[in-house]
Amino acid sequence: MAAVEDILLQSTNTTILLGTFAILFILYLFSPSFGPQRKEPPGPWPLPLLGNLLQLDPKSPHSTLYELYKKYGPVFTVHLGAKKVVMLAGHRTIKQALVNNDAFTDKENLPIINDLKLEHGIVFASGDSWKEMRQFALTNLKQSGMGKRENEERIIEESQYLIDVLRQKDGKAFDTTQPVSYAVSNIICSFVYGNRFDYDDQNFRSAVDQAKKNTQLMGSPSLHLYNIFPRLFRWLGARKQLMKGSFANRKKMTELIKGLQETLNPQMCRGFVDCFLVRKTQLEASGNMNSHYYEDNLLVSVVNLFTAGTDTTSSTLRYGLLLMAKYPEIQDQVQVELASVVGSRQVRVEDRKNLPYTDAVIHEIQRFANVTPVLVHCASRDVTFQGYFIKKGTPVAILLSSALQDEDEWEKAYTFNPGHFLDKEGNFRKRDAFLPFSTGSRSCVGEGLAKMELFLFFTSLLQHFCFTPPPGVTEDELDLTAVVGFALSPSPHELCAISRSDKD
Repeated sequence: MAAVEDILLQSTNTTILLGTFAILFILYLFSPSFGPQRKEPPGPWPLPLLGNLLQLDPKSPHSTLYELYKKYGPVFTVHLGAKKVVMLAGHRTIKQALVNNDAFTDKENLPIINDLKLEHGIVFASGDSWKEMRQFALTNLKQSGMGKRENEERIIEESQYLIDVLRQKDGKAFDTTQPVSYAVSNIICSFVYGNRFDYDDQNFRSAVDQAKKNTQLMGSPSLHLYNIFPRLFRWLGARKQLMKGSFANRKKMTELIKGLQETLNPQMCRGFVDCFLVRKTQLEASGNMNSHYYEDNLLVSVVNLFTAGTDTTSSTLRYGLLLMAKYPEIQDQVQVELASVVGSRQVRVEDRKNLPYTDAVIHEIQRFANVTPVLVHCASRDVTFQGYFIKKGTPVAILLSSALQDEDEWEKAYTFNPGHFLDKEGNFRKRDAFLPFSTGSRSCVGEGLAKMELFLFFTSLLQHFCFTPPPGVTEDELDLTAVVGFALSPSPHELCAISRSDKD
């Protein structure tokens, strides 16, 4: 009799459980967020708790997202744990979402961003404060010479320091990371602080090296796991390293800002920090104590400018040198064009229009390197986009790699091919899907600066050196695999910079 009662009890429990699931499923189907008026973007079916995490390749998550884009279309959903993320892919969809559209201008408030107190400044801020800081940075950079002759002179001067360092290598194999990063970082430092730093300055070297490490940690699988499950994974070593390194760098920046403040001359601003301090003083003198010009906004803006102005450009330039070593016939063709058009004099920005092949190679480096494959925004309001409802506060990820490596847009999407940017007559041609700096109001603040840096550094280096693999390594053995981080960077490698005068 007891056995019968047990069977009946189990049967009743099963019925209740199935009935509960049925009710929940019906409620889900007929909830306000489901149906023709609020159709949500399609996507792969998520697992409980994990969502679609197991489907993403941890070594190249953007590649998995690209495959999902091809399957589900330009607006689709993935679940990272329990968190729903709407993906926007394809250059047309990205432009529609970001150009003249304020629905996706906010930034997601990630746990690690709160931990690092990065919600101020330019990159991770939202709302009026972000708008003010971005506009102030743009105005200040333009007034300080971004895109102008004085900026060109700064980069040319810095390229000579870099050339001197490479000459000292005497053709022996070396890691390109530090010298290239120090040179690129000095350009943004000259804008932010008003001066460059010697490559032997230990504080400068430490700050640049730590910033690069921080960028890698920010995009590591461990940090993604923490952002998805913050209560479970606060103990992760990557988070602790990132916290320690970030605040160590911030302490150095605070000391530099304090030194500039003590020597401030309102009549002669040396850089971004001086301009910010003057603006802050002016507003306080007028009685405006509630402005966006306060210490945290200054410090985090400096962190943003220094990090972004160092890592992405230096990674792209390093990829460029690596690609020249891997494809010597392309390097030779660049050098032939430089010799024919420029000769032995210093390359100038105005020469770009007469260097179509070189210009195409630099654009192809940016496309192929794909250093910022994904940018995460947030829906600033409820919006229906391309027929799909996206709720306010939903993370919205912009898949830039879908524009840069779309097989429907590029003839040889996964091959390094400067011909992507050349017409049949060998003239440079623009491509609509070329979006390495994103677009719209969230596009890279330093886009003009980065373009000038890449052109002048790259051409100056190729005028003086031929880049080759280390002895015993063939071109085919050079690894183009990226290291995953907040931005992608080349795998650790060494190159030889052979002086062209020695070669001749």
